[in-house]
Amino acid sequence: MKQSRLDLLLLFFFLFVAVFFGINGALFAADVVEISASTVAPAPEIPGNHPPLWLMTPFVFLLVMIATGPLLYHRLWERHYPKVSVGFGSLVACYYLFFIEDGVHILENTFEEYLSFIALISSLFVVSGGILITINRRGSPIINASLLFFGALIANVIGTTGASMLLIRPYMRINAGRLKAFHIVFFIFIVSNIGGALTPVGDPPLFLGFLKGVPFFWVLSKVWLPWIVTLTLLLVMFMIFDTRVANGRINGAEAEGGVRIAGLKNFYFLALVIAAVFLDPAVIRGFPSLQKLFHLPFGIRELIMFGVAVAAYNAADRSVLKANEFNFEPIKEVAFLFIGIFATMIPALELIGYYAKSHAEQLSVSRFYWLTGALSGVLDNAPTYLNFFAGALGKFGLDIGSPEEIRSFAGGLNSPVQGDASSTLYLTAISVAAVFFGALTYIGNAPNFMVKNIAAQAEVDVPDFMEYIYKYSLPILLPIFFLLWLLFFNY
Repeated sequence: MKQSRLDLLLLFFFLFVAVFFGINGALFAADVVEISASTVAPAPEIPGNHPPLWLMTPFVFLLVMIATGPLLYHRLWERHYPKVSVGFGSLVACYYLFFIEDGVHILENTFEEYLSFIALISSLFVVSGGILITINRRGSPIINASLLFFGALIANVIGTTGASMLLIRPYMRINAGRLKAFHIVFFIFIVSNIGGALTPVGDPPLFLGFLKGVPFFWVLSKVWLPWIVTLTLLLVMFMIFDTRVANGRINGAEAEGGVRIAGLKNFYFLALVIAAVFLDPAVIRGFPSLQKLFHLPFGIRELIMFGVAVAAYNAADRSVLKANEFNFEPIKEVAFLFIGIFATMIPALELIGYYAKSHAEQLSVSRFYWLTGALSGVLDNAPTYLNFFAGALGKFGLDIGSPEEIRSFAGGLNSPVQGDASSTLYLTAISVAAVFFGALTYIGNAPNFMVKNIAAQAEVDVPDFMEYIYKYSLPILLPIFFLLWLLFFNY
């Protein structure tokens, strides 16, 4: 009973913080300050019909139910979460449809983003489900840490979703009988989030930046040092935890054999998915856009990804699927919950966007880092990244719609404010915060939910929404993120 009361108390504290962010974001957005033309570019005009503050309540209520459902009313939540998510999303969509100028266009853009999102993660989920990796060793601190580091590396090639789905099952198998909640948590920290910070393929925010004009290898050149510092600290902490589980003994470290991989043909499907990522008019000049040609909410990229998912599932070895205990429940949960999240967070993101653009001259590198990070933990990190990226560009008098200006911004421009940091540092802070802070909650990044679901189906001890936050992400990640701020972004 005492633990349940503690969970509820911390839940309400967390929700208070979330509402506080929303209210302050809205108030700041409404409070447009005059900017001297001699120091910075004029602030963009805020539309008169921006969403009201109360329209954020569906998002807050959805967040409440995601947090409390599995804990307080598990059976009811498992049966009805699709209705809850779609219902809250529909409330916001109806308001935009009937009461917001250009609301139809906003909803269309959001639906396109959702389809792109679900096409990528579902194709990676299905393709990786047809690959069976068997590691003929018992889990130990050294072997587990090596596997997590390997996952962090390949996350930059096949994305955090691909790496998570490929490795979570073999990771659980080699630790059968000694698997604890922290094993799953550190997997989410390292493989599902922070590992994919070095390339645009690794995590959706970075890919959106690439589509806008950020050079492909810019991320690697600027983020590698924070990546190494964070990964090293997390792996050392993980090995300390894992060694304690072994009571100081490195059990099972001896080799019993190598690594066997079944379902090798699915790597061809995986290559198709990764290649399809780049089939975009923003990347390949003159590439056809189905959205513009036929007014469809998806493009050739999404068609290929959905097609690959269907083909990979039909061609998969049934014995491999059975060995992986493959089913569609994890992707179903992500699809339903995130359609609600995408819809209900529209007003929150608009208010954040207004605030970032209109107050860009007041936002230092430190504020961009912490605001981008905090909001990436409770909102989808990709659109949060774009909104603060646009705000940082506005600080330098640049437009997010111009690839040439974005390339100049990434290359390094002097701030119009004397004594301020260069544009490169602003973009680095936003990029690191969007990717790293996505590990703060289960909703910060889609693979988090998928890994949680797969582990729960295997009857592994998985922390609930609030336990994940107060027991693991806040005490472990926040000190590391604070250290990163001191070392790299304290400007």
